Amino acid sequence: MGVIMTDITDQIKAAKTATVSMSVLSTGAKDKALAEMANALESNRAFIISENKKDLDDVRDIIPKPMYKRMVVDDAKVDEMIKGVRSVMSLADPVGETMSALEMDDGLILYQIRCPVGMLGVVFESRPDVVPQIMSLCLKSGNCVAFKGGSEAHRTIKALFDVLRNAASAAGIPKDAFVLLESREDFKEILELDDYIDLLIPRGSNQFVRYVQENTRIPVLGHAAGICHVYIDSECDREMAL
Repeated sequence: MGVIMTDITDQIKAAKTATVSMSVLSTGAKDKALAEMANALESNRAFIISENKKDLDDVRDIIPKPMYKRMVVDDAKVDEMIKGVRSVMSLADPVGETMSALEMDDGLILYQIRCPVGMLGVVFESRPDVVPQIMSLCLKSGNCVAFKGGSEAHRTIKALFDVLRNAASAAGIPKDAFVLLESREDFKEILELDDYIDLLIPRGSNQFVRYVQENTRIPVLGHAAGICHVYIDSECDREMAL
């Protein structure tokens, strides 16, 4: 376990170093990489679906049906992933955008300009489609990122991560910019890396978010429990709806 932890720490340090080159990537370089990532999802479609089937076979009778459904990666889901990456490619580059300007004095103007956060740590549930979402958004915004997904979908998450990182690297993006955490020990290790990780984004239960906030000095982008609204037709059977 010590070897794995040291390896993850080294990878995080390398990713932190890569934030410098990531932050100055041109829009053209980012969009080229995103295009290659979308193409890689298409060309590796069968492999990704095959790895997902192994995950599904392992948990078919173990996890709740809604969770199982979120894990499924079929042709339609791969199509959505490809569409999502290409939609990020079509977005304007946020880096360097002037948000506001204030004249403080003659010849002295204060500008508010968008810049990358740096090194992110993102923890998410067993939803494989989150991988291309996060990686494409981080790439477009010039950020490096360490991922930790739900263990139930570990094969699918690794397959997607490897396919996307290799495609981005082949297009000129620093390979060190993306790190995959594959165990709870890896995740616990990064909670202590406040010198290298600039922001943690935990997705999941309120209890989990609080756990992260209480066990790290890294800034955490938390969230509340959330509210789900349901609207029913006036002629609907209310008891059935409840």
